[in-house]
Amino acid sequence: MKKKPLVVVTRRLPESVETRMRELFDARLNVDDKPLTTEELVEAVKIADVLVPTISDRVDAELLAHAGPQLKLIANYGAGVDNIDVGAALAQGITVTNTPGVLTEDTADMTMALILAVARRIPEAAQFLPGGEPWEGWSPTAMLGRRIGGKRLGIVGMGRIGQALARRAKAFGLSIHYHNRRHVAPEIEAALEATYWDSLDQMLARTDIVSVNCPHTPATYHLLSARRLRLLKRDAILVNTARGEIVDEVALIEMLEAGELAGAGLDVFEAEPAVDPRLLKLARRNAVVLLPHVGSATIEGRVETGEKVIVNIKTFLDGHRPPNRVLPGMV
Repeated sequence: MKKKPLVVVTRRLPESVETRMRELFDARLNVDDKPLTTEELVEAVKIADVLVPTISDRVDAELLAHAGPQLKLIANYGAGVDNIDVGAALAQGITVTNTPGVLTEDTADMTMALILAVARRIPEAAQFLPGGEPWEGWSPTAMLGRRIGGKRLGIVGMGRIGQALARRAKAFGLSIHYHNRRHVAPEIEAALEATYWDSLDQMLARTDIVSVNCPHTPATYHLLSARRLRLLKRDAILVNTARGEIVDEVALIEMLEAGELAGAGLDVFEAEPAVDPRLLKLARRNAVVLLPHVGSATIEGRVETGEKVIVNIKTFLDGHRPPNRVLPGMV
């Protein structure tokens, strides 16, 4: 009987996904769901035929230098591949795949939720009654937030998630503006009534809410630099559900501390999983809404991601090109 390929999975996945992996492969699972140490990742690439990492695993050239000759596929559990040195993998004859498109709607939902949470002070209001403070009833001046209808939303990165967010925001009465490497298709732009800005600087200076939805690449590191952040209006809101490295977090913190922004909603952080203590302090002051990277955290999304990983692995092992192969030029 032909030996099943050894597939090493670095984190706990939905039960249905793990069950299917056990059926198809010699699956080594992470039952404790603790992030693998560098040493454990080294051991994994030495023995695995297929590695299934997540965004919390750094699969760089240094790690890949330890890879055994049998490692031929890295099937990333996630759409982003900024955790993987795709060029180094390709140089060693290792194919890399990802899972695009699965989490688009979930992330767009959470982005819209963060916009509402910051603008309408929802977390602050939700904590008021359980906090035990005496409530004297409705007041014309209590918990005043900001209306989002009629405001300008500036989307940085008009890919799948950016477009899904635009559809939701349009329904809330927001005016859609976007900056992208290129125009989206004319029919999409027309349907969204979206305005394209070639200059990111100009868009930032003229929008009321800014949402970061572009991938993290070397070109987008600190795309929202200290200089660009200072172009925002004092009553603007910034939301980031993409990657923390795209925003200069230190500069953002300084602006929030100085009251130079109306607020921010962050689901991602620059040194994740570490969170700057100053951000936690700002959150306690209700100057920022912080989420623990849950933008794509739905049961359906996690299962679909796992199913797409399995399809990539099975297709590759059957001798065909996997549907979601990633090449260096795509990153």
